Amino acid sequence: MPESDLTWLTALVLLPAAFAAGLLLFPARWPEAMRWWALFGSAGTLAASLCVVVGYYQMIDHHPDANGFPRYAPETRLDAVADRAAGAAAQPIPGALQSDDWVARRPWVERFGIQYAVGVDGISLPLIVLTALVTFLAVAASWKIEQSVRGYLALVLVLEAGVIGAFLALDFFLFYVFYEVMLLPMFVLIGLWGGGRRRYAALKFVLYTLLGSVGLLVAMIGLYTADVRDFVDQAEVRTRAAEERKKDPSLSEADALARVEVHTFDFVTLSKAGRAVMLVLNGQEHRLDAQRRFGEAAADGDKVRLFAPGVDPAAAVARLKAQPVCTKEFQYLFFALLFVGFAVKVPIVPLHSWLPDAHVEAPTAVSMILAGVLLKLGGYGLIRVAFPVCPWAAAELAWWVGLIGVVGIVYGALVAMGQTDFKRLLAYSSVSHMGFVVLGLAAWGSGANSQYWQWGVDGAIFQMFSHGVTAAALFFAVGVVYDRAHHRDVNRLGGLKEPMPLYAGFAAVLFFASLGLPGLCGFVGEFMVLLAAWNFSPALAIPAVLSVILTAGYLLWTWQRVYLGTNPATAGFPDLSAREAAVLVPFAGLAVALGVFPQAILLSWVDPSVTGWVANLSVLK
Repeated sequence: MPESDLTWLTALVLLPAAFAAGLLLFPARWPEAMRWWALFGSAGTLAASLCVVVGYYQMIDHHPDANGFPRYAPETRLDAVADRAAGAAAQPIPGALQSDDWVARRPWVERFGIQYAVGVDGISLPLIVLTALVTFLAVAASWKIEQSVRGYLALVLVLEAGVIGAFLALDFFLFYVFYEVMLLPMFVLIGLWGGGRRRYAALKFVLYTLLGSVGLLVAMIGLYTADVRDFVDQAEVRTRAAEERKKDPSLSEADALARVEVHTFDFVTLSKAGRAVMLVLNGQEHRLDAQRRFGEAAADGDKVRLFAPGVDPAAAVARLKAQPVCTKEFQYLFFALLFVGFAVKVPIVPLHSWLPDAHVEAPTAVSMILAGVLLKLGGYGLIRVAFPVCPWAAAELAWWVGLIGVVGIVYGALVAMGQTDFKRLLAYSSVSHMGFVVLGLAAWGSGANSQYWQWGVDGAIFQMFSHGVTAAALFFAVGVVYDRAHHRDVNRLGGLKEPMPLYAGFAAVLFFASLGLPGLCGFVGEFMVLLAAWNFSPALAIPAVLSVILTAGYLLWTWQRVYLGTNPATAGFPDLSAREAAVLVPFAGLAVALGVFPQAILLSWVDPSVTGWVANLSVLK
């Protein structure tokens, strides 16, 4: 029986790539047909992502927890599902494939343990849907592109495939491949279809991104050197020991087992090893124990069951302590490499200066994807990789990570207030808003305080989704007025409300959503992050709270300068076309719906995964 979840998850990557390849078959004289083909392909990807949401929700909803409540059962968490799948695959006779657990893995480069391992949970799936939605609307926003239409649309679809692949990947090597696949399309899209300084902006984007990529590559190689034999199914260890005895028949079974080392790129296994290291470094190695079966919750009273079933905890701790990975220096260094690698994409101050230039020079649709999707890869990487794999260093540096987030929040708001270029203003606004994501993740809490940290991580994910909606929409709104005025100087754009009332109405919804007005999407995530930050450190929460005033100040001042008053230079501008309205309607509708029904639309299927993520880490400190 085919593994249907493998089919669905692979389709999310292959569908946009296939439609990109299909563009090669169109004659150059059919640009309109190319546009419709790309729109149809991006619509198909969006429809497939929504089907995956339905399937995933059904899976978690049909498994109640110990108290009978749906969606929160430990066995439906991504790490538990991936554990069971890996354990079944490691048996001499592999277990039956599950078609409804939304995790799938196949061997890829077996010599190095590299797998095509993909899966979704409530952390990655909202960002996949966001990617599909923003790309679909970005293709619709690209209708006026006339230069090399085939190449432009193909690159947009390849970019979508790379981003979705990165959100799906559960293998570090596979993640890195998809992470790098995104680099070339964005570089070319900015460099060929951008503004007057497009080459400078494209080169700066590549250099900063490569800086982060080098850090990730070094971290990936270093983490691969760790021996994780005590965290994988012992059937795999015995199989490798048997292979050793075939090579050297003089070896005893015990000697062959002692020689076995297992190295992996698997995120779930690396996370278990990182959590075990944290307990050892905190002097709590006595709490480490072996699982009774794969897929059970790690926390069991005072015990934390991280080792694979059948492993001797004392021997496993001894092997772990003998490795470089179990040192403070290793943990600090590799957390720093991972943090900087992903922080470039967030972006954090001072690694942010590529973003305003890229936005200013990029075409409207590319700015939509850059703000709505690509920045979220940085926050996602911190959640999926940096914090779980190096939790000891993350906990030790949590306050400083929070400070970095607060600096970004305040700095971005202050600099945005001084901008006159509409796009540059929104770029610095993105720096400020993404600072809330870093702050929410940093608000580490254990025991009774873990509830506040859970709110912070929920808020960070909600903030990424809501910012993706409002930022992409606002950059499109800038493109609408640029098509008419041919400049982006906010001091010369006054009076747009008079000739363009429909456009001004949509813009008002999006502006107020971005500044965090209650009842709109921007409020929910920021409120949850600020609650978590206050419990974690009032010293960090106070400037973050005060920054809300700065945000309201620069957005309202921009609204006043652009839309109010009278201006003969803009009096003849036509209102939104049907295509432009069709792009803005979904964004504005989501901004309202997410603010009024955050639980029903998003948090109901995000929070169970966040609960498991926090539960795994909060018990370690």
